[in-house]
Amino acid sequence: MLPTPTEHSDRTYDQLATIGEVAAEIAHELQSALHAISARALLAKHDASRGATETTLDHVNRIAESAHSARSIVDDLMCLATQRSIRSESVPLSYVFLEARRDLSERCARWDDELEPAELAVRGHGTLVVRMFHALYENAILASTPRLPVIATSARLLPGGIVVDVTDDGPGVPLHLGNRIFDPLVSARPGGTGLGLALALRIAHAHGGTIALGFAGGPGATFRVALPAA
Repeated sequence: MLPTPTEHSDRTYDQLATIGEVAAEIAHELQSALHAISARALLAKHDASRGATETTLDHVNRIAESAHSARSIVDDLMCLATQRSIRSESVPLSYVFLEARRDLSERCARWDDELEPAELAVRGHGTLVVRMFHALYENAILASTPRLPVIATSARLLPGGIVVDVTDDGPGVPLHLGNRIFDPLVSARPGGTGLGLALALRIAHAHGGTIALGFAGGPGATFRVALPAA
């Protein structure tokens, strides 16, 4: 049975809306990568002017890594827009957490990790899983600025898969935003885009998983992520 014109129009609108959201998320992620490239380039130029060749080389290597990350962002996120099947592999969570924080160290946060057992691994697209936790960490840090946040990440294996709680001691999510915090362009921060959490939700769903806010209206926030175990 052929779809009616209304059904076709609705489906086209939904597809275009999805592509528009992903395009905004791509721009958001590229902005972070380009910021890292610009910052490292300035540091490399400064060190080179002082003849510090060893640190200059380190900055150049980091620039190359950030450029590679920027190139992969479009391919990775367009998988979500076009609903192509994502690459699936065993990804150790200890690796995911460290990679997700790689460019956040300069923003200042104290980290507390607990993995039971320590070798826990999820089944999924490694780069996308890293991006999801990066979005959660970045959200916690920016919400707490200028104070130093404590971010606790606990992971455990349950019969249905792996559950990860990311908890911070920041100001929390206002009660009136609790049901909308994952919507694009909804943010508790002045000037915030809300695209980071929207991307995190999209990635979780693409893996057959879920992500949810633990509570709203109080200090601190907990985001619970459920993913398939490797």
